[in-house]
Amino acid sequence: MPKKKKVKKVKKALKNKSPKKVKQSLKLLDKKNNIPGPDEKPEIKKIKKQPTEKRIYNLKDFVVYPKHGVGQIMAVEKSKIGEIEIQFYKILVEKEKLTLTVPINQQSKLRPIASINQINKCVSILKTKPKIKRTMWSRRAQEYDQKINSGKIYELAEVVKDLNKNTDIIADQSYSERQLFEKAYERLKSEFEAVLKISPEEVQKKMDKALGRTNIVESA
Repeated sequence: MPKKKKVKKVKKALKNKSPKKVKQSLKLLDKKNNIPGPDEKPEIKKIKKQPTEKRIYNLKDFVVYPKHGVGQIMAVEKSKIGEIEIQFYKILVEKEKLTLTVPINQQSKLRPIASINQINKCVSILKTKPKIKRTMWSRRAQEYDQKINSGKIYELAEVVKDLNKNTDIIADQSYSERQLFEKAYERLKSEFEAVLKISPEEVQKKMDKALGRTNIVESA
């Protein structure tokens, strides 16, 4: 029997009893059904600690923030807002000279840097032929920008591969194409550096070789 009907039935049965007994019985009934009385205040439970996500990063760990690329955790700090204790990461994105503050319970956008296997897969993607789309450039540019800011390393590698012209002649590439290529190239390069732990020059050689840009670098 639903709670509401049960309560009504019991209240009806109590009609013939004395007011004092009725009041006591109703109070007990309300308590049993978790119904606060007129003089009672409902209990409010305060959240004392900030809920955390499963992933815990350590100091000096490299992470990827989709809209800004690779950053390094420089500090794990605490702060109190009202009764809640907030814990957050301070992340330095060196390429952009930017420090991000990311609460630990809002770190879903962060991801750890790629594995060696993922880097090797990216090199394989860079070696494949670019996909030539016939759609308008404005639409393609929007798609490329979304891929760059997705935080997904394979999508980043695809943008670099598709916008690579194998040439150092500026006229062969529009200004907006060149901008998107350089943005994607630098993002991918910074993750290669963090994973492979080699110099920026060596990373550039590795990427340019995969893209077939070695001759451009040598002639430059």
